Amino acid sequence: MIHEAVRAMRADDAGELARLEAEARTALVDQRGGAAHLAEVSAVGEWASLLHRTDRHVVVGTIDDIVVGYLELVIEPPRAQVRQVYVHPEARELGLGDEMLTLATRTAVAAGCTVLEGSALPGDRDTKNLYERAGIVARKIIVSRPL
Repeated sequence: MIHEAVRAMRADDAGELARLEAEARTALVDQRGGAAHLAEVSAVGEWASLLHRTDRHVVVGTIDDIVVGYLELVIEPPRAQVRQVYVHPEARELGLGDEMLTLATRTAVAAGCTVLEGSALPGDRDTKNLYERAGIVARKIIVSRPL
């Protein structure tokens, strides 16, 4: 029987998180808006360094204790922002994204935040659906064109 779980990041997750982050960033390269997003949002790199910060929290999704997804949350009361969220394609449709977002929301509330924000690339229906299921809806759409 498969065991799915969501929990806060541990130090021994750092290597797998670095691998998943590289996978997530590679997947963004060919998406509309992906190059601009990658230029604006730097890679974490040293995931273990986030363990000792009060302004960042990482939630992981696991299957049989193997990390298959993550959500990085930036806490800046009164606002919390989902900086990154990713679930390995073969682990999607199990509800891990929803559960990670639920735990991140609880973390934000406990930190005194009253607003939760996130972003999704144009055409990224999976991420938009995740946010909409959690009641996070668009309040502004930013458009751009290189000159």
